[in-house]
Amino acid sequence: MTKRNPQEGTSEIPGNLHVAEDCRAVSEVLSRVGDKWTVLVVSTLGDGPKRFNELRKALGSISQRMLTLTLRGLERDGLVTRTVFPTIPPRVDYELTPLGRSLLAPVSELGLWARRNRATIAEARRRFDAVGKG
Repeated sequence: MTKRNPQEGTSEIPGNLHVAEDCRAVSEVLSRVGDKWTVLVVSTLGDGPKRFNELRKALGSISQRMLTLTLRGLERDGLVTRTVFPTIPPRVDYELTPLGRSLLAPVSELGLWARRNRATIAEARRRFDAVGKG
C-alpha cells in the first residue's frame, strides 16, 4: 500500500488500482455499494431489522420492484439477511449482516460528504456549463 499525506484526505490507498483484476473488483463492489437505493436501504437497516413495507415507507419514493431488486442484490452480496417467519400472512424481515454493518460508517460518511459539498459542486457545475465544454 502506498501512504499518502493525511492532509490529502486519504491515509492509505492501494498502489495497484491499475491492475485489471483489481479494477474490476473495485468496480463491482462500488456499483453495489454506491447505488442510491443501496445507500438508503443500508442506512435505514442500520437502526435494526425491518419488514419490507417498513422499508418501503421509510424510503418514500422507491418502487416495490426497485426495493425488491435492491434487497436481492444486497442479500446476494452478503450484506443483508432475509428471514421468513411462518405466519399467515408470512412475515419477512430484512437485517444487515456483520458485513453490511461494516458498510454503515463509510456510507454515512459518503452521505455526509455529499450533503456538505452539494452547494459547492452545484456551483462548479454552473461555472463549467457557463463557459462550455471546450
